[in-house]
Amino acid sequence: MKVEHIGIAVKDIEKADALFSSIFQVAPYKREAVESEGVITSFFQLGESKVELLEASKEDSPIAKFIAKRGEGMHHIAFEVEDIEAEMKRLAGEGFRLLNDKPKMGADNKMVCFLHPKDSNGVLVELCQSIS
Repeated sequence: MKVEHIGIAVKDIEKADALFSSIFQVAPYKREAVESEGVITSFFQLGESKVELLEASKEDSPIAKFIAKRGEGMHHIAFEVEDIEAEMKRLAGEGFRLLNDKPKMGADNKMVCFLHPKDSNGVLVELCQSIS
């Protein structure tokens, strides 16, 4: 439906919040811990899209591993979908590898699923559906 958000991996969410608040001239509207992913998130609303900052809250989390391997920077791009289960089925049928078999609870009141970056030109793609 649209680009829902762009995820950026950061080492220090406090410093990143200050930096991006200066760039965007707006404060983040939400900070949230997602324990299942070992991450703390901070969201900025920019028109119809958002920027999500992600700081690792566990040393073995995917974000910690990403930063250790690649450093800070763009982590993923998320696309809003109307029916995440239907999109997961469609994309799996087209040969895309899904990183989770079922949608899972993500940040910002969304159900999420990720596509393997090797199937999308090295970009981690997130599908997300708002929970009513």
